[in-house]
Amino acid sequence: IRSYQNLQPRRRKYKKAQKGRVPVRTGGSTKGNYMAFGDYGLRVKAGLRLPAGTITAIYATLKRKLKAIKGLQIWLRVFPDIPVTTKGTEVRMGKGKGAFDYWACRVPKDKIIFELQGPGLNTELAKDALRQASFKLGVPTEFVVKSEATK
Repeated sequence: IRSYQNLQPRRRKYKKAQKGRVPVRTGGSTKGNYMAFGDYGLRVKAGLRLPAGTITAIYATLKRKLKAIKGLQIWLRVFPDIPVTTKGTEVRMGKGKGAFDYWACRVPKDKIIFELQGPGLNTELAKDALRQASFKLGVPTEFVVKSEATK
């Protein structure tokens, strides 16, 4: 089991990756848009590149808000597997790509990134916890309930 303090792949074929773009789903693909494990979820309404530190901060917020619920399960539906590099400010052009800085993942629009489930976890408590967590994302989000028909 991975620690949420250290979200990174075990190994990678290449140390550095190209920047890439956040995927835009075409052709009706709905992978990751539906609830798969929990009863409540957090869906992003815009594509973004999500750093591992942000995922860790969201996880800590959820654990803190839902500490009283015994048997709580939190599922992470995205994993940071893309190395992001940076060069210092005011550095001249050339001299190669910058040094590794952090891990990130590309999250497409409408993907569910966190799911919650637990005995005694009611809708109001889950909604408040995921609302607090969504403040750390910087993009519009949506609270999703498994029992309701969602996209």
